[in-house]
Amino acid sequence: MLLIYGAGCFAADGDKLFAQCAACHGSKGEGNATFNAPAIAGQDTTYLERQLRNFRNRRRGIDKSDVPGAQMQAAATATLANDAAIAKVASYVASLPKTITAVAAPGNLHNGNNLYQGKCGACHGGAAEGNPALNAPRLAGLDAPYIKRQFAHFRDGVRGTDPQDTPGRQMAMMAKTLPSDRDLDDIIAFIHRQGRPK
Repeated sequence: MLLIYGAGCFAADGDKLFAQCAACHGSKGEGNATFNAPAIAGQDTTYLERQLRNFRNRRRGIDKSDVPGAQMQAAATATLANDAAIAKVASYVASLPKTITAVAAPGNLHNGNNLYQGKCGACHGGAAEGNPALNAPRLAGLDAPYIKRQFAHFRDGVRGTDPQDTPGRQMAMMAKTLPSDRDLDDIIAFIHRQGRPK
């Protein structure tokens, strides 16, 4: 469909579907930490589609400890009837201007850069911009609590356990290699500097 009709058609219809998402994710997809809703604006279309299908198909958001994920799983099931609806809303969200983290997290930037480049950069890009070819989402622009929560979910088996979620399983393996929470704080501090005015 995208090849025949172009992404613009999907984005035009997607704005109507996205209206139901804006209550949590913000009218511009900027996210809302109060609702545990991440910034999604400008994220890669394929990644967005995969996560929405994961929620709708109960590959994500079903662990009893993942309350925000369960809420998203219910919302995706209730509002996105099929893959065409998912494609439309994902195309629209991907067309929104990318977010920049409002307040940068504190941390040791030198350590964060070294750890990020050694453990994360090969997949997520040297500046946390994401890499669609490797199914790795953009991390720049995500708030610290969301990154920490998702990292813990991957590490603790809450996310990335479904056999059909190959990228999630890869991330779950990587999450077990980070030595400490302080190192994660330093990595987040580095991520938060990306995309910001110098």
